[in-house]
Amino acid sequence: MDFKHIPHPAPVPGETRAEAIADPGFGKIFTDHMVVIDYDADKGGWHSAKLCAREPIALDPAAAVLHYAQEIFEGMKAYHHPDGSLGLFRPEQNARRFNASARRMAMPELPEELFLDSIKRLVGVDGGWTPTIDGGALYLRPFMFASEAFLGVRPARQYKYILIASPVGGYFKGGAKPVKIWVSRNYTRAAPGGTGAAKTGGNYAASLVPQSEGIENGCDQVVFLDAVEKKWIEELGGMNLFFVFDDGTVITPPLTGTILPGITRDSLVHLLREEGLNVREEPYSIDQWRADAVKGNLIETMACGTAAVVTPVGSVVGPDGEFSIGSGGTGQITHKLREKLVGIQTGAVADPNNWVVKL
Repeated sequence: MDFKHIPHPAPVPGETRAEAIADPGFGKIFTDHMVVIDYDADKGGWHSAKLCAREPIALDPAAAVLHYAQEIFEGMKAYHHPDGSLGLFRPEQNARRFNASARRMAMPELPEELFLDSIKRLVGVDGGWTPTIDGGALYLRPFMFASEAFLGVRPARQYKYILIASPVGGYFKGGAKPVKIWVSRNYTRAAPGGTGAAKTGGNYAASLVPQSEGIENGCDQVVFLDAVEKKWIEELGGMNLFFVFDDGTVITPPLTGTILPGITRDSLVHLLREEGLNVREEPYSIDQWRADAVKGNLIETMACGTAAVVTPVGSVVGPDGEFSIGSGGTGQITHKLREKLVGIQTGAVADPNNWVVKL
C-alpha cells in the first residue's frame, strides 16, 4: 500500500528532544509523527495510509468504540544497537498477535506486511527519539478501534489503525528491583470463553480496581487467579509469570485462552530451555506457590513483559498474609535471563534465533 507522507509543520527542535529523552520516564512523552490507515468494509477494506504529524483524533460521539469497546493494541520496542542501527525484537509476533486479537474482537485483520511496514516507516522518521540511556527504548503502540458512527450492537464496518511512539526508560521506578505482588481474591481478569487472550483495552480496565487495591496494600502489581476455582495463578495485570525451582524445573501457567500469550514469555521459554532447564507449561496454584516458597524449593519467581522485560518478584501479599520468594532479592536465573534477553534486544549479545530485525 502506498503511504502519503505529510511533513510535520513544526517538529520538536533537536535540543528540546535531547533534553526530553535524557529522562523520559514511561509513556509520558511522544514523538512527532504517527501512522493512520483507514478501513471501510464498503470501500474495499484498508485504504488511505498516511504518515503524518501526531495530532488529536476527530471522532464522532456515536463511534462504536466509545459504546461497545471494539479496540485492540500492541506494545513493542525499538532499541539502539552498538553499530548505530535500531532493532525491533520479534515484530512479526506482534503482527500475528494483533490479528489474533482482531479476530476475537470481530475486527478486520491488518495484513502483517502492512503492520510491519507502518512500524518501519514511523521508526524511520522518529528514530532519533530513541533514548540511549540504560534501559531506554522507543516504545511503539499500534492500535485499532471501531470508528463507525452507529449505535446498533454489531461489528462495526469502519475502523482506524493508528501507530504512535513514545521514548521510554524503565517501567518500574528504581529499575529492575524485586517487586511486591498483591493477590486479588475478589476480582478476576478473564474467564474461559472471554477475551483474556486478546490484547484489548477492556482487560486492562478490569484490572485497575484490584491494581489500586494492591497499591493501597503497598504492592507494585496484582496477580490474578482463575475465574472458576479461584486457585490457579494466571498472570499479573500486564505480565506473565515464571516459577523457578531448585531442581532445575521452571513452571509457567499454560495458555488456555484466559492468559495473554506474551512474546517475552515465549522468548523466555526458549532461552530457559537453551540453558538446560526443564520448562513446564502447567497450572500452578496460589496455595502451592506459598507452600513451595516457605519450604524453600521455589527459589525464584519472575514476571515478564515488553514494558518491564524480566522483573524479579520478591514477595507476595494477600488477605491471608505475606510470603517471600527466596531471599526476597533478584535470583541468579532471573538476573541471567534478563541480561541475556536485554542483550539480544540491544545487540550486545549474539542472536542465534534471529529474533532481531535491524532498521
